[in-house]
Amino acid sequence: MNREQELVRDGWTKCATYDEPRLSEMVALYEEIGFEVHLEPLDPNALPPCAECIREAPHLFRTIYTRKR
Repeated sequence: MNREQELVRDGWTKCATYDEPRLSEMVALYEEIGFEVHLEPLDPNALPPCAECIREAPHLFRTIYTRKR
C-alpha cells in the first residue's frame, strides 16, 4: 500500500497541490470551513510529463489532504 492509499484509508481526501503563497491561503480556507488539513510532500515521480517547472523545485510544493473534523 502506498502513502496515498494509506491516507485515503484513514479518511483523507486529496484536494490539490500548491506552493506558497497559495498553499497557506488554501490551508487557512479549508480550516476555516471546518476541515482537518494534512500536508504531504510532492512526489515528483507522480507528475505528468508537462510539469517540468514543478519537477525543478518539488521541495516548494505540498499536496493538501482534508477530512471532516
